[in-house]
Amino acid sequence: MFQATRRRLALWYTAVTAVLLLLFASGFYLYVRTTLVERVDDTLNHVVEIVERSLVIEPDAAGDHIFTTPKASSSPLRVNVEASFRDNARAVEDDHIDLEWFGPDGQLLWSTFTDLQPVPLHVNPAGETVQVGLDTFFRQITERVQANGQVLGYLRVSHPWFEVTKPSRRLIVDLALGTSLMVGAVAAIGWLLSGIAIAPVRDSYQQLKQFTADASHELRNPIAVIQTNAQVALSDPDPDVAIQQKQFEVIERLTRRLGRLVDDLLFLARQESGLIAFAPASLSLEGLLEEVVEEQQVMAAERQLALRVEVASEDQGKHRSGNPQNLAAPPTASSTILGDPGQLTRLFTNLISNAVQYTPAGGSVTVQVKPTKYQGHPGVQVTVSDTGIGMDEEALTHAFDRFFRADPSRLRHGEQGTGLGLAIARVIVDAHRGHIHLESQRGEGTTVTVVLPQGSG
Repeated sequence: MFQATRRRLALWYTAVTAVLLLLFASGFYLYVRTTLVERVDDTLNHVVEIVERSLVIEPDAAGDHIFTTPKASSSPLRVNVEASFRDNARAVEDDHIDLEWFGPDGQLLWSTFTDLQPVPLHVNPAGETVQVGLDTFFRQITERVQANGQVLGYLRVSHPWFEVTKPSRRLIVDLALGTSLMVGAVAAIGWLLSGIAIAPVRDSYQQLKQFTADASHELRNPIAVIQTNAQVALSDPDPDVAIQQKQFEVIERLTRRLGRLVDDLLFLARQESGLIAFAPASLSLEGLLEEVVEEQQVMAAERQLALRVEVASEDQGKHRSGNPQNLAAPPTASSTILGDPGQLTRLFTNLISNAVQYTPAGGSVTVQVKPTKYQGHPGVQVTVSDTGIGMDEEALTHAFDRFFRADPSRLRHGEQGTGLGLAIARVIVDAHRGHIHLESQRGEGTTVTVVLPQGSG
């Protein structure tokens, strides 16, 4: 599917570029050809002007019938052909221009052509292209010469057409070759660019397939257990209250687990699709963390864990426990950032609850807050450290993958999360343009470091 899409993209890209190149080449060819024709016509008009100015016009002499004109008035005029064209012949020959002079009756009287050209006389001051023989073409301008209202004759100036056709044909070959090479290069580049463009789509599709498969797997098992317990409870004609209560407890526990899973899935889907509006506000990370720690104190106490917050200012170190009596202390300005309170609460709740969940009795979870520099700007670093079971190197590489969980047999009381906590944490940190880093060793605990710029959002 993706290969077919890539081929179509490359083909469309090449086709559109080829059409544009063809239009450009055609326009360029027409422009150059028109320019060449105009240049030839300008040259011919210039020659016509020079020759007309150099004509020797004199009164008609009696008996001079070859070069005379019909009497148009009481003092007829004629053009002295020998005197008029004797000096022009060599000059026009150097420019590949031929001259022809016709009498008033249209009879050819003088020509620079070695052979008479069988081209009928046709007055055309704008210029025209004529064919002589099978493969000979000329560009000609024919002017009527008059004086005192009397037609003295006709001057025709010719220029070989190969002065236009030769560069035009060469230009066609060059444009065809250049266009072909460009289309080939565009096809190769289009194939490369289409591959680059479709790579994120392919990756997203693969992630979607994996996400759908994982979500289906995660939903299938609790739904099946809920359905089984409900069917057993409903099918028992003489139910035991104690057994039914346990079945309903299982159903209630799995329902809560499904609720958390669905809530996490919806959050990820809405966050990635931009449906969740980012609502930044100035807040103190120190105060937010103390509230989260306060909420997690009950769970930590049940597990006999020491949970505390340590805040370090820029000029002095300050340690504060997570006990309620210490929560009223004023926050430090260095821990104030611009962020979404709801998302940040969810972020640190996930991190701290994970640390509590994976730390055995007698251990400790420490949350440290201190100012730092992030990408050259002021920021706040939050570190969540525990003395829990930790992760090996292989598990560490997949820690932020969705639905990844540590070995359930290593969790206390067989408790399991949704496997989306760290994935959600990374999404929230990315939304705040921060950085999250995870360090862990098997049996020695885990440290999660979050760095947020103070100007997030």
